[in-house]
Amino acid sequence: MILKAKERGGGAQLARYLLSMRENDHVELHEVRGFVSDDLLDAFRELDAIAAGTRCKNYMFSASLNPPGGADPTVEDFGKAADAVERKLGLENQPRAIVFHEKDGRRHAHVVWSRIDAERMRAINISHYKLRLRDVSRELFREHGWEMPKGLLDWRERDPLRYTLQEWQQARRVGLNPKQIKTLFKECWEHSDSASAFAQALKERGFTLARGDRRGFVAVDYRGEVYSVARQAGVKTKDVAERLGDPENVPLVDEARQAIAARMSERLKGFVRQSELEAARGQKALEFERSEMAGRHRQERQMLHDALEKRWIAETNARAARLPRGFSGVWKRITGGYAKIREQNEREAWNALLRDRAERDKLVASQLDERRDLQRHIREQRERQQADLLLLREDIARYQEMNLPERSSPHREKEREGRKRGRGPDFGFER
Repeated sequence: MILKAKERGGGAQLARYLLSMRENDHVELHEVRGFVSDDLLDAFRELDAIAAGTRCKNYMFSASLNPPGGADPTVEDFGKAADAVERKLGLENQPRAIVFHEKDGRRHAHVVWSRIDAERMRAINISHYKLRLRDVSRELFREHGWEMPKGLLDWRERDPLRYTLQEWQQARRVGLNPKQIKTLFKECWEHSDSASAFAQALKERGFTLARGDRRGFVAVDYRGEVYSVARQAGVKTKDVAERLGDPENVPLVDEARQAIAARMSERLKGFVRQSELEAARGQKALEFERSEMAGRHRQERQMLHDALEKRWIAETNARAARLPRGFSGVWKRITGGYAKIREQNEREAWNALLRDRAERDKLVASQLDERRDLQRHIREQRERQQADLLLLREDIARYQEMNLPERSSPHREKEREGRKRGRGPDFGFER
């Protein structure tokens, strides 16, 4: 079940909402426990009165229990789920109410607990309740054999056939270490009471239950590596046989590898197509950015050119105005004053020219830095995309080799040698 919850106040308002028929086809008050009154509105008014003696404003813990589409849990199943939640959160024996809502052919439950410890008159602290509820939700999905939603699965434990391209790249880089694998097998074993439940739990994490060389049960991961169920789960071989039954009911290791390889190859080919499409989109976006940058830079240079030219004309006119004209000009020429003014104008004009050049150079240098940053981004993206495509194609080649009916002798020798050293075949993934 998907569990959503929050701490809140406003008991009377919540009671009216829970009993409202406005958006529901059916509303059923299933349980009122630990209150003086059996009426939901009066019961929540009791909570209001008790909470008034404390400083707690959000004195209720309200949770919704939503089964997946197509599932039809019983009233007892909802009750067990509510019990599991209150055990996980430390709300045992607290007053609670359960209300069922039915809408569009689906049924879900609302469970409300009091957070107030009436004997001590203080609120029960419920820390990290979202993480705790996620754990309970996972246990409920495994217990009922429902398909686990994407949001509840740890990407490192998920079936690779449901990976996105980004998750595949992350899983390939990180992988699972031996400790995580043992923990994973133990969880699957502890939450399964039959062969089908255990196989389903393994499948959700990317493992296929298979029959080993000695008729024992093993698990094959999406890379083709083989793991002993008894050793990884930390249980006795006879206990595995008692729970899982006849090994003849599961495929051989090579058959499991070939089935996995066929499915993974198609999945990876889809990743290749997606990666190529994303690369093309990325190139178009970067080309647009490059074109836009070039146009903007041209505009900036033109604006600077116009400003410098305007200033140059103004300064030239100002310098020209210094030169004397008429009789005064003749007199200045005779006395040498005209030459001094002209020398001053030439010196100022040269300095102005150097200044304008420096401003142009500064703008160009700034634009070049910006363009180099973009070019580095273009190069990094191209190299990253090429590396990703290369790794994906290498993975496809390995899975195609796994899918061959008869693998070559050198490969078999390599696998035997790996088993002697206590490891499975190496398909190039980091551990």
